[in-house]
Amino acid sequence: MDEQMKYRLLEEELRSYRKVLGKAADTIIDERVSAYPIFVVFKGGAELGIPLVKEEEVAGRWSVNASSLEEFVAKRLIREDKVDDFKAVYKDATEWLCLFVVDDEGGAKFVFLPREDGSLN
Repeated sequence: MDEQMKYRLLEEELRSYRKVLGKAADTIIDERVSAYPIFVVFKGGAELGIPLVKEEEVAGRWSVNASSLEEFVAKRLIREDKVDDFKAVYKDATEWLCLFVVDDEGGAKFVFLPREDGSLN
């Protein structure tokens, strides 16, 4: 399956999560935890962020933890000298959800999911 197909499938699988993720992003921003919320999307376990959605508790196949740019820097997933580059590509959090997707093969990639139905970027 090519990358485009994988992420179209991901978009479909996460459709039911959007409302919860949107509310969590708003809370992270409104409570001044971070201006850059990141949602870690995975199957199995993850040692990053705060559990938000557990796959065994929902109809979906994915678990989601809430995190932030600051945690990614603290855990050295994003280097300090790359923070400005990350901020430059980070999309408006009122319209997009920033996902750090850990796939079945152990690879990981940042993806932006629109809060409303649309296409992944």
